[in-house]
Amino acid sequence: MADALVFNPGSNSLKFEVVRLTDNQRFAGEATKRITAAIEEFGDEATLSVFDPSRPRQLAHSEKVKAPDMKAATDFALRWLKDQKVSADSLAFTAVRVVHGGVKYDGATRVTDEVLHDIEALEELAPLHNESSLQILGVLAQRLPDTPAYVTFDTAFHRTLPEEAWRYPIEREAADRHGIRKFGFHGLSHRFMVEQYARTVGKPLGEVSVVTLHLESGCSASAIVKGRSVDTTMGLTPLEGLMMGSRSGSIDPAIIPYLMHKEKQTVEEVMKLLNKRSGMLGIAGGTLDTRVLEKRDDEAARLALRMFSYRVRLAVGAYLAAVGDAQAVLFGGGIGEDSPWLRAGVCEGLRGWGLELDPALNRSTEGQVVVSTPASRLQAWAMPVEEGLQMAHECQLSIKNAGNS
Repeated sequence: MADALVFNPGSNSLKFEVVRLTDNQRFAGEATKRITAAIEEFGDEATLSVFDPSRPRQLAHSEKVKAPDMKAATDFALRWLKDQKVSADSLAFTAVRVVHGGVKYDGATRVTDEVLHDIEALEELAPLHNESSLQILGVLAQRLPDTPAYVTFDTAFHRTLPEEAWRYPIEREAADRHGIRKFGFHGLSHRFMVEQYARTVGKPLGEVSVVTLHLESGCSASAIVKGRSVDTTMGLTPLEGLMMGSRSGSIDPAIIPYLMHKEKQTVEEVMKLLNKRSGMLGIAGGTLDTRVLEKRDDEAARLALRMFSYRVRLAVGAYLAAVGDAQAVLFGGGIGEDSPWLRAGVCEGLRGWGLELDPALNRSTEGQVVVSTPASRLQAWAMPVEEGLQMAHECQLSIKNAGNS
């Protein structure tokens, strides 16, 4: 038995968990949480939320704390954990999620100066994200210098993409010169879903072929054949792919110079529009929260939800074709797990693949559940995702592999 402290940074938040690992676990889902908490909306009055480890969505405690940025939030988290009797001596290692690992990293890696340099070099492709991870690692180096620190990469799971999937159809020499290719993201989430599905149905991972959906403010789909990612919707950066909360997803690239000309804007200004003021926020206005949009009685909100559902359905259809003989579509992330309307909208177009949604099961979204009928050739699942468990599990595997080499 060993405990790991994992940090999962967001753009304006920090989730942290103490995960208890078993000695011979095969899947991330076999680990358990001792503590799960988050600091959100950084500032002089940030919110510390502590959740019931056995029911991760059940809020146990909340208070206002001072955490103006990622460094301050990490420092506060370590001090708070010490008050909860979590000492450095009790931790086998720490783990930090890094969004972009490029082509070099295909799994969890112990932190070295070289690793830190590589993470920093990739910041251009994941603005703000990689820098947040570096700030956390800096605090850990100061506060827990004797505790081994590891990083897990959101791009690692997609290292198995074949060249016909990862290469863009642009001039080969220019693409190779600048490292332009599809990397894919949300790999921790996609890997957790496929491995959890394999564990639940009792199949070896190499016999599992599914389409996975990570649907939150950032969204992506992945085509998985025999347990390996063969395509995914996000690309060089997390902007490509599905319509998202405030990101446009895939659009005609000629829109960028067209907007620059018409709006008299710079590239940076147009990219900010595509990243921060597009997606559901750009269509509906006012919010990107699908729970709020569901309750709004106006055409802009309804259009945003229809567009989102339609684009997810298109991606699923394309990836069912890429997989060839899929066993299931797995809906993960906050929207995927909690939105019966979204699953209904997506699955409505999948009857030709033999997927029939069960309306009663689809309304029951507490935990992991099959929402298709027993007669369906293609199943649909609502699948809670535990990135913290996946991070700790991958680091444990890295440690074991290093010990056996």
